Amino acid sequence: MDFRVGIGYDVHRLGEGLTFFLGGVKIPHNKGAIGHSDADVLIHAICDALLGAANLGDIGRHFPDTSDEFKGIDSKILLKRTHELIRQKNYKIVNIDSVVMLEKPKVKDFIVEMQTALARVLEIDTDQVSVKATTTEGMSFVGKEKGVAAQAVVMISREVAHSGT
Repeated sequence: MDFRVGIGYDVHRLGEGLTFFLGGVKIPHNKGAIGHSDADVLIHAICDALLGAANLGDIGRHFPDTSDEFKGIDSKILLKRTHELIRQKNYKIVNIDSVVMLEKPKVKDFIVEMQTALARVLEIDTDQVSVKATTTEGMSFVGKEKGVAAQAVVMISREVAHSGT
């Protein structure tokens, strides 16, 4: 068995009056993340982690923010395409562990919904997707509610053919 680990990190500025998407879920808030796509920071971190684990580069390589094709795109579509890329190399997701850093809104009531949305797109069990949230206790751009950040670690695996000797 071939196991690989990948790490992903993403950050987006927050702006007034925008829709806030996190982990594939629309979350009520007076601010939303600013980005070329729907700016779902958690999905972007997971995409980078998956791509890195499979040695496929990063999200910007596959879904550049200079392309009109991805302007305003639902990040769940990017996640699905990322999953297809790693499956082309015969990898399967073992598990995902992630953390979102934001001061507001409090997202604990949305974690199960995020796990469900992510697992559905990736065609895995919700038990394979961990989503946690933390604040920075008023420190940094996150604590001052100017941005949101996310980090994800993934493990993927594939069968390795052994020569009979």
